[in-house]
Amino acid sequence: MSLACLFPGQGAQSPGFLHRLPEYAVVRATLDEASATLGTDVLALDSAEALQSTVAVQIGLVVAGVAHARALAQMGLTPQFSAGLSVGAYPAAVCCGALDFADALRMVKKRAELMESAWPSGYGLTAISGLSETQVETLINAHTQDGGERIYVANVNAPRQIVVAGADTALEAFATRALAAGARKAQRLAVSVPSHCELLADATEQLVAWSRDIPFRSPEGVYVDNRGGRPLHDGEAIRADLATNMRYTVLWFDALTVMIESGATVLVEAPPGQVLTDIAREHYPEVAALSASTLPLDRLAATVRRRLGVD
Repeated sequence: MSLACLFPGQGAQSPGFLHRLPEYAVVRATLDEASATLGTDVLALDSAEALQSTVAVQIGLVVAGVAHARALAQMGLTPQFSAGLSVGAYPAAVCCGALDFADALRMVKKRAELMESAWPSGYGLTAISGLSETQVETLINAHTQDGGERIYVANVNAPRQIVVAGADTALEAFATRALAAGARKAQRLAVSVPSHCELLADATEQLVAWSRDIPFRSPEGVYVDNRGGRPLHDGEAIRADLATNMRYTVLWFDALTVMIESGATVLVEAPPGQVLTDIAREHYPEVAALSASTLPLDRLAATVRRRLGVD
């Protein structure tokens, strides 16, 4: 029986999500530490207006994830596996001890600033449900051959849940094409940059150079990466994953599968998400998948202990 902590990516946020974190001293201390590190009140980052910026969103998701993981750890629940989707990889790295929280905040702030300055407007992500990766790639090729602006596969979240990146006009046209080809849904995500594709190659190179001197350590437990959906065992490999994951397709379903095949039996998704929980429940119903944003922390901890068979 093993615990995995999962950390959601952009699109999971909603106004007020940091204010909805549980009222615990360790959570308050985490918020205060983040504010001191960044020189700003992080609780100002979750207003509807602030969340128009990918910088606020990415910082907020890291803060929420680390606060949640610290609260669970204080209750004696330390995960054997840590993984995050896209920016969720940052709190995952903190959770497993590979990266200090303050360094994660500074690095993710730089990441988001580089992404936002590279493509300040007119780009984003759309989730296509009901088509396989192969079907989506076939539609992308047809879209390109018809003269459409380039579309990229950004995330493989599940076998039939594929996220694509590109310009707003291209995404709108592609959504129409996907629905006509049998997609169940084509949903624009609350993401204002074209994540996880070569449009962010230059920004990635800048982040790699900027983050060269940030100290990373080997993880305690298993850290599962975004790019390959596989365990990484040393700090330098985790540094490379965090510094470069914005330009590569996120293989989330591979990451989820490798954790379960390696023995994860209880999965807990950090606030504010439930998408990763829903994916796990649909494809691995034998595993206990829980969303921290839907349960009071004491009830969540009690449920996790019961599922793990520990007192």
